[in-house]
Amino acid sequence: MLEILTQSQDSQKQPTAAWLVASVVVIALTLVGCRQSTAVPARPAPSVVVATPLKMNIVEWDEFVGRFAAIESVNVRARVGGYLEETKFAEGQMVQAGQVLAIIDRRPFVSEVNRNIANLAAAKALQTQANAAVDQAESQSQRASIHRDLAKKEFDRQSTLRRQNATTQQDFEISEAALAQAEADVAVANSGIEAAKSMVVAALAAISVAEANLELAKLNLQYTEVRAPIDGRISHRYVTEGNLISGGANDATLITTIVSLDPIHCNFDADEQTYLKYMRLSNEGKRPSSRDVRNPVYLALADEQDGYPHQGHMDFVENQMDAFTGTMRGRAIFPNKNYELVPGLFARVRLPGSPRYEAILIPDKAIGTDQADKFVMLVDAENKIQRRSVTLGPISHGLRIIRSGLNGDERVVLSGLQRARPGTEAKVTEETITAGPEFLPDEYQPVTEDQWLTPKRQPAANVVTPVVEAGGQP
Repeated sequence: MLEILTQSQDSQKQPTAAWLVASVVVIALTLVGCRQSTAVPARPAPSVVVATPLKMNIVEWDEFVGRFAAIESVNVRARVGGYLEETKFAEGQMVQAGQVLAIIDRRPFVSEVNRNIANLAAAKALQTQANAAVDQAESQSQRASIHRDLAKKEFDRQSTLRRQNATTQQDFEISEAALAQAEADVAVANSGIEAAKSMVVAALAAISVAEANLELAKLNLQYTEVRAPIDGRISHRYVTEGNLISGGANDATLITTIVSLDPIHCNFDADEQTYLKYMRLSNEGKRPSSRDVRNPVYLALADEQDGYPHQGHMDFVENQMDAFTGTMRGRAIFPNKNYELVPGLFARVRLPGSPRYEAILIPDKAIGTDQADKFVMLVDAENKIQRRSVTLGPISHGLRIIRSGLNGDERVVLSGLQRARPGTEAKVTEETITAGPEFLPDEYQPVTEDQWLTPKRQPAANVVTPVVEAGGQP
């Protein structure tokens, strides 16, 4: 039975194998016939448009994302505590330095001024009394000195008579005791003078203390008027009238805030590679560091797409790299006459990133990409296509800067790049590369000192010398 099944399977395989062999033979004969009957036409030369790279003197402008910050920012707090009697500012408006913003109930502070005026008057009265005591002690000392002189003369006379046995022993001893008593009276009078002078010193010290307390009371009375320390735009009220506020300490009640607007800072961060580039250029004398000069800076807001209308200059570079972000903080300053620039607003900042130099520029469409390799196609004198790798720079005048790979004399393929194959001959059409519009200048100079915008530091305008009349009424 097994032999019958095996023979049956073999009989089924044989026609299938024969059919496969026949099919392969037919396909092969068909392909040979097609090759013999079909002639491959010659590929036509590709048509390409070529141009010589544009050479022109430019300055590369590096772009950063910046954020505005107020040059001066103040949290307005009261220096003394009390009931907030009145606020005298319009929320969100500009205020001037020295302008009264809020008033605290003045009555307790007026009373304190009056009390210290009275203490000062009492201290001055004590001084007058001490001076009178000095005069009295000096008079007593003078009288004691006269009595001592008289007693001395009497003692000398008695001593002479005693040596001549012309007086009694009792009279001599009485004159001697009288002299000793007179000298003791002089010593007591002199001690009274010193005591009176000490009273004068104590009175003068009491006057100084009273004057200091009065000055402090006047200052506290002055501090009941909360004044704007700077020019700027004020925020909303954080506390309203009728509230009891604290002052003079770290937990003093915040009344409002003020930020200056003109001029205004813009902070931005540069990565490590950019910082090293600037440092190398400075060391080579090609581009001065913004630490040493005020390099110009251009700025555009988010909705300003046609150029960089705001011009300022650098005024600070941080002294170390940020350990968390690996960036270096830079800061520029800009005029802000119309208060258009607001703290916290983002902007695009352009800073000169190179000296003025002759650059080689081509359109971006002429550049091909092969993974990480950037290349261009060139056409030589025999119209043969060549491939060359290039190193790219930023965009300038609407064209791409070529760092390396071209010397500017080549013919670069601008269009037809997909049809161009290295080593093939091309049909060439010549064009000229033209520079597009550029919103930034092709040269720059550091800003001179007479044009610096950096404001001079001044004392806060809320420090005003108080004027208080007698009786404590300002």
